[in-house]
Amino acid sequence: MENINLIETFSEFKELKNIDRATMISVLEDVFRSTLLKVYGNDENFDVIINIDKGDFEIWRNREVVEDGQVEDPNLQISLSEAKRIDEDYEVGEDVTDEVKLQHFGRRAILALRQNLTSRIMDLEKNNLFQKYSERIGEIITGEVYQVWKREILILDEEANELILPKSEQIPSDYFRKGDSIRAVVVRVEMRNNTPLIILSRTSPVFLERLFELEVPEIFDGLITIKKIVRVPGERAKVAVESYDERIDPVGACVGMKGSRIHGIVRELRNENIDVINFTNNQQLFITRALSPAKITSIKLNQDTKRAEVFLKPNEVSLAIGKGGLNIRLASQLTGYEIDVYREGTEDDEDVNLDEFVDEIDGWILDELKAVGCDTAKSVLELSVQDLAQRTDLEEETITEVMNILRAEFE
Repeated sequence: MENINLIETFSEFKELKNIDRATMISVLEDVFRSTLLKVYGNDENFDVIINIDKGDFEIWRNREVVEDGQVEDPNLQISLSEAKRIDEDYEVGEDVTDEVKLQHFGRRAILALRQNLTSRIMDLEKNNLFQKYSERIGEIITGEVYQVWKREILILDEEANELILPKSEQIPSDYFRKGDSIRAVVVRVEMRNNTPLIILSRTSPVFLERLFELEVPEIFDGLITIKKIVRVPGERAKVAVESYDERIDPVGACVGMKGSRIHGIVRELRNENIDVINFTNNQQLFITRALSPAKITSIKLNQDTKRAEVFLKPNEVSLAIGKGGLNIRLASQLTGYEIDVYREGTEDDEDVNLDEFVDEIDGWILDELKAVGCDTAKSVLELSVQDLAQRTDLEEETITEVMNILRAEFE
């Protein structure tokens, strides 16, 4: 019975497609030899023959023929009379080779051998899986949702390996059910309690980059390069692209005819707005492009502090800042400059500059309001308390107090 069980374990080992032949033979021989060492105290005079294709094995023992009564080590020597029972032609000094059946090991040794073999199979599978996915970091994986939990989703790949998509790596509007097909990028692989843990992500900029490579052949072929990606998953992303071939329009190639190429990416990312921007080393022009769709009047750059003062017409300010301050925040991340927005154009005689309120409102609060383009009293009062709370780091209570001070000025 133990023999059959062991053969089954061995056959299971044989079916592991990802383990190369040499490693397989080496591990199996090592397991058998360690058992021989325990049972007989020596494994040097044994030949272990493994048939990978059949999932079978044979063990042969070589012993020297000695005169009857002179056997000192029955594992290394065999008496002449016993050798002649195997074959009449044996003589003293010759080597006898006989097969050692598994039953000779004893029940406990066979069970230990089976456990050892199973353990080595599992270790090999784990190491192989860890190695395989370590080499696939940054690649897109397509899998099937197997289990949805509160904090993570368990996904199975095409070989039924378990992958994890944590809640923190999911787009906020992602919704998956068991059996759904899902795409994500491998971000890290780690060993936890001697088990490989493969972490996927749908929020990583790398995921967006790989989607562009799939949808835009020019990026895959290297004719267009993605210089940088910044994104707020599910909300908005900015992608800076550059072409080394003057005949190719990088932005047009990424968007496609009537948006055909970018639509697939937008759908995959739950309608995330994607701005594709033509990269340039001219920092002023790059900031102008990064703040699109807003039209900028002028820019003052400070290279030392990496700050940019951007002047726009009053009706362009909200476009530059974007919903919840998203546009200006992403433009800052993309360009590497801290961007301050200022209104420009016709002065309102009744409007008052925020700096006039320095005695009544703390300087840091005024700086917060200026950073989102509100540099006059009316520009602050035009917005709601909720809008300003979203765009700045100010509490609603603080904003209400500021608005009361500003309103009092006009009353």
